[in-house]
Amino acid sequence: MTKAILDSNGFKLGLFSANCSSGLAVTKADGRWSGSWEDNLRLAKMADEAGIDFLLPIARWIGYGGDTNFHGGVLETITWAAGLLAHTKDISVFATIHTFCNNPIVAAKQMATIDQIGGGRAGINVVAGWNKPEYDTFGIDLPTDHDDRYRFAQEWLDIVTKIWAEEEPFDWNGEFFQLQHVESQPKPVDGMVPILNAGSSDQGRDYAARNANFAFTIVGGPEDGYDLVPALKKNARENYGRESGVFTLGHCIVRETEQEAWDFHRYYAEENADWDAVDNLMELQGMHAMSFTPEMLSMFRGRFAAGHGSCPVIGNPDQVADEIEKFAKAGFDGMTLSFMNYAEELPYFAQEVLPRLEAKGVRVPR
Repeated sequence: MTKAILDSNGFKLGLFSANCSSGLAVTKADGRWSGSWEDNLRLAKMADEAGIDFLLPIARWIGYGGDTNFHGGVLETITWAAGLLAHTKDISVFATIHTFCNNPIVAAKQMATIDQIGGGRAGINVVAGWNKPEYDTFGIDLPTDHDDRYRFAQEWLDIVTKIWAEEEPFDWNGEFFQLQHVESQPKPVDGMVPILNAGSSDQGRDYAARNANFAFTIVGGPEDGYDLVPALKKNARENYGRESGVFTLGHCIVRETEQEAWDFHRYYAEENADWDAVDNLMELQGMHAMSFTPEMLSMFRGRFAAGHGSCPVIGNPDQVADEIEKFAKAGFDGMTLSFMNYAEELPYFAQEVLPRLEAKGVRVPR
């Protein structure tokens, strides 16, 4: 079976962070996303029917505090993906896995299993880790050297992919892992699952170029793609002999009029923002993640409230379609979107924006 997420037909659209309470909206507003299993299942079926290409979760182990304890309620991503793959037909579903707290042998078998459940629609989002309080939760020291995190993540992924490729047992004697008579059946449906890597530091982007089918990276706006995307693809091609796509992320508000969209933004991301949680999140990002430059962090406090620092995609249906088209024209292969309430807002987006993107040639009807 060909994995649809890997085909080259059109700009891919995914939904990001629906497994988390409040999604990406750091808000106290009424009607914010619950993150419950019932709402996730309803959303996944809706997205599958609408032709959304993939679902991408965040792996999170403790909340960010504030009045809402933002991301305090999170569905674990592998079991979440297994459940959704069993209840959908076409959509790809990623599991986000932190290398620092997941054994690669266990993760390899889990991913092969959920790929079997989904008939080849599973994907893995490999995260090297950055959130020191979560390391503390697990009783693990956060490596102070960013390079160390990615050396560990590289060995971790090398083991996982070898497990998927090898039919016979093998031993492994590496820098971080010493393993004996490793074997694992079944394998993923096509022998591998699509690999996505979320990282915006230099090390993270190089890791994606070396390993991932898609780099998932934060940008300031679509115009950043004109330099960033060719550089990432050139690195993958020239230094690692492979092709890699590039995704980015945005938060979306689409309403009948531009004024209605911005009024809603003001309601949830300004008047009802959970500013304590915003500041906690931004402080940790600045200290440990290296995903945002200091200049971006100084500018993006409002963006963090609205969508975890992602790009705004806000307006009437024509404006939202035009903004998404800008990302496609800048070279991005796709992007994720978040909504303040995914299941309530996706139907209008699917009804009004997706046909406009198809008419523009940005999207190919499934």
